[in-house]
Amino acid sequence: MSVMEGGTVSAPVVGPLLAARNLVAGYGKRRVISNVSLHVEPGEVVGVLGHNGAGKTTLLKCLFRLVPPTEGEVEFAGASLNGCSSVQTVRRGMSFTPAETPIFRDLTVRENLELGAHDVRDRAEVRSRMAEVAETFPALAERMRDLAGTFSGGQQRQLSLGIALMAQPRLMLLDEPSLGISPAVVAKTFATIRELARTRGMSVLVVEQNVRAVTAIADRVYVLRNGSIVLEETGEQAGERTVWWDLF
Repeated sequence: MSVMEGGTVSAPVVGPLLAARNLVAGYGKRRVISNVSLHVEPGEVVGVLGHNGAGKTTLLKCLFRLVPPTEGEVEFAGASLNGCSSVQTVRRGMSFTPAETPIFRDLTVRENLELGAHDVRDRAEVRSRMAEVAETFPALAERMRDLAGTFSGGQQRQLSLGIALMAQPRLMLLDEPSLGISPAVVAKTFATIRELARTRGMSVLVVEQNVRAVTAIADRVYVLRNGSIVLEETGEQAGERTVWWDLF
């Protein structure tokens, strides 16, 4: 399926959209992830589960090129990301939404969204994308001139997703989207993520501790423990599990 990227139609991907092989990464001499391999297919929602300190955030940062791997390789849309910066990764069609402070609190909703499309020079295109985000998240449309810092946790999460969507990514990397929001809002947020993947043909890689939320929407699930993948199975198989302590 072709997806709009930067105002042009990108070529269909043959094979995985994202493929990571034998990744090793960390901070200084401290290794956080070891020999991690995973893949995400076009239009697929993939979850990475694990406890605090398992290496989930480091994995996302490594894929996004915020933390360069010391070993291994990442390919996106069939091309290696070796040597790429996070800015170049965005331009290739990947977005990263961090778990904490995913918005600019001192800016308005509109200004936040505009930053998500900062590389787009066509103002009509920016307005078109903003209209799509407003249609997806009507609460944002009603408060375009409000400061983002006045929003509730759930509204801030919607805005963070809206910022990512303004770049029209082929792959969204989401770090703990359930963090700091109520269970009812969690369910709605994850349902929106699933719907975005279905309707826009996007891929999503989401890391979480909330097992129920992830397994409700994921096509496949990985479990990360102590920096290594210890399980891969379908979302349906994961949803049928009643015990997780032996994996976490």
